[in-house]
Amino acid sequence: MTDVRVIVGPGLAADWALLGEVAEREFSALGVSGALRHARDAGEARALLAGTAGGPVVAIPGPSPELRELMGTADGVVWCDFSRVRQLEGTAHIQGRGIDGLVWAIRHAVHRHRHRPRRFTYGTHPEQWGDLYLPAMATADLPLPVVALVHGGYWRSVWAADLMDALCADLAARGLAAWNLEYRRPDLHGWEATTADVAAGLDALPTVAAGLTGTRLDLDRVAVVGHSAGAQLALRAAADNAKVALAVSLAGVLDLVEGDRRHLSSGAVAAALGGHARFDSGSPQATYAASSPLLRLPLGVPQLIVQGSGDDLDLIDFSRRYARAAEAVGDEVTYMEMSGDHFAVISPRAPIWRTTALAIAERLVRATPPKPA
Repeated sequence: MTDVRVIVGPGLAADWALLGEVAEREFSALGVSGALRHARDAGEARALLAGTAGGPVVAIPGPSPELRELMGTADGVVWCDFSRVRQLEGTAHIQGRGIDGLVWAIRHAVHRHRHRPRRFTYGTHPEQWGDLYLPAMATADLPLPVVALVHGGYWRSVWAADLMDALCADLAARGLAAWNLEYRRPDLHGWEATTADVAAGLDALPTVAAGLTGTRLDLDRVAVVGHSAGAQLALRAAADNAKVALAVSLAGVLDLVEGDRRHLSSGAVAAALGGHARFDSGSPQATYAASSPLLRLPLGVPQLIVQGSGDDLDLIDFSRRYARAAEAVGDEVTYMEMSGDHFAVISPRAPIWRTTALAIAERLVRATPPKPA
């Protein structure tokens, strides 16, 4: 059984018993053993880190300057800051998610230990990369369909590609290649950088395929799958003529105009797009017109719209109305609503994801090459 170590630095402002409860629940859910160790000072924390080679390790440095100096130097450690701090480049770093960040850090550490993807860059910025997950028995004899994943997080930089780790592992176990995209988020880099990165990340697949040995990717059978805000980015990429055989929305933010009007996630839409959805002569400004999936219909590619019935009511509304509108303009669209909350759609243990994964695999197996742009 995998043994996970969680090392808590001195001076952390958090209830130790609560941290232990959170960690134990996550250990049980992942089927691993684990221990939470509290360091009395930076020297003890350094010693604990030195004795953890080989297994999954999460370190919560807290305010200790001596321990924070080790961030980025201790190999294989997932660092976790409950508050929002500067993102460490080239380091596994979960930050700005509160104590829930410990849950995601443990998951990321375990998934990194169990599944080791290959990382490819598609640009020069530290956030322009993708992780490629391949089935264990992949060979050059059988080209692999590809599922490109675009994470959500309401376009905020505290959320990152680790959200999709579990889905990547699940898809690889089903015999599919998974391409997990990271991209620059608009709160730090602007909306144009975000949309350009998703397009560039998808366009990089031929270069990624060319760099593989012993494995071939079938680039005529590519699905792009986005969760929450990532679904908006995925469907926009499909509308912008990304060469995909299937576009999938998992609890997607598919109507940006209404998302802005309803102040979704404390104004996330306006914050990401750089302004509110004003109307002139009955039409929204160009950024909303180009970005909202509902306003880009028809997309011209098959679509699967997946929605948990226990999710935010506004997202249920967006998904239902989008699916009806897509069908009305002639797009091939399947709407699937099942029991589950906002994160059930990206949980391999949830029935809604298992049904979604089967639908994606079935579609890619019988997919025909997408029409040229």
